[in-house]
Amino acid sequence: MNKQMLRVLVAGAAAGLALSACSSGKSVSSNNGSSNNSSGGSTSAGSGKKPFIGVILPDSKSSVRWETQDRPSLEAAFKAKGLKYDIQNAQGDKNQFQTIGDQMLNEGVTVLVIVDLDSGSGSAVLQKAKSQGVATIDYDRLTLGGGADYYVSYDNVAVGKLQGQGLVSCLGSASKPVVAEVNGAPTDNNATLFAQGYNSVLDPKYADGTFVKGPNQSVPGWDNPTAGTIFEQMLTSTPNIGGVLVANDGMAQSVIAILKKQHLNGKVPVTGQDASVAGLQSVLAGDQCMTVFKDTKKEAAAASELAIDLANGTPATSATATVHDPQLNKDVKSVLLTPEAITKTNINDVITAGGATKDQVCTPDFAKACTDAGIG
Repeated sequence: MNKQMLRVLVAGAAAGLALSACSSGKSVSSNNGSSNNSSGGSTSAGSGKKPFIGVILPDSKSSVRWETQDRPSLEAAFKAKGLKYDIQNAQGDKNQFQTIGDQMLNEGVTVLVIVDLDSGSGSAVLQKAKSQGVATIDYDRLTLGGGADYYVSYDNVAVGKLQGQGLVSCLGSASKPVVAEVNGAPTDNNATLFAQGYNSVLDPKYADGTFVKGPNQSVPGWDNPTAGTIFEQMLTSTPNIGGVLVANDGMAQSVIAILKKQHLNGKVPVTGQDASVAGLQSVLAGDQCMTVFKDTKKEAAAASELAIDLANGTPATSATATVHDPQLNKDVKSVLLTPEAITKTNINDVITAGGATKDQVCTPDFAKACTDAGIG
């Protein structure tokens, strides 16, 4: 090969690389995601890159909150600051979760916020981000062993305590009721923390004979139909179940459906969590004795404030608490919010806070119950 031909080949390769570099800066969005393609904003401190926040949500099946509450709240906060962002949902697929993470890192996110599906896939994404110098936030769920820089959530042990206390209150003076427990996903650290909270209330009742410990099972993936199947099997093997500690509202709906088949709804107290519209309606109907309100607007506001500070290189002063990661034997800087127990007497708190609207909750079938509960 002569020198002239070599110079032509080298020039062509350089041009190709230049074109590739120009095309790699575009922001990618999918049907499950939403991007603000604005290139405005200051450069992230020390990164040499403009602020770009990526958010990976877990699914839209286990809870409607991710798409109806968290996404719009996060979007509004990022838009208000004029920051580039990309929010996508893995739709319960661990491989897709990692694919989205790789895509966002390749696109140049400077802050990555995740709600993991399990510790394995979540850790893989967090560790890749760390290797690229990207700031990371665990949102709502702590990824055990993941090593996120920060964690934003509600105090999940406190959530569980409210559930346990709620069930105790709902059971009242019942004589030695058999209590079944339908726990969240065994792969979700939140489910472990919820159980730690409600068992701290229930275990002494089991120990002194006030309650009888009944069937106890976790539900893979927080899957609502699976929760119904599991509870139906529980009720078949233990027909005298007198109360059910259910870890969230979605699964509670499945449990209530089984109780209705046996004409036991309203007679067997059922707990929940998330203050979903269906959960609030079940509380109004007397089929669910309580739920727990975790104002997602406050949680999203806390997460977005922290993400924006990190993206702009501003000190993250809001993370004043810590949560221990036993796998890493490390305390993670955290923002922890306070949950609220919801019964018929204070459903209006959820509506006032914007967690649900009166029109959503007080449909014709629940109009009288809403009036009776003072919702107006």
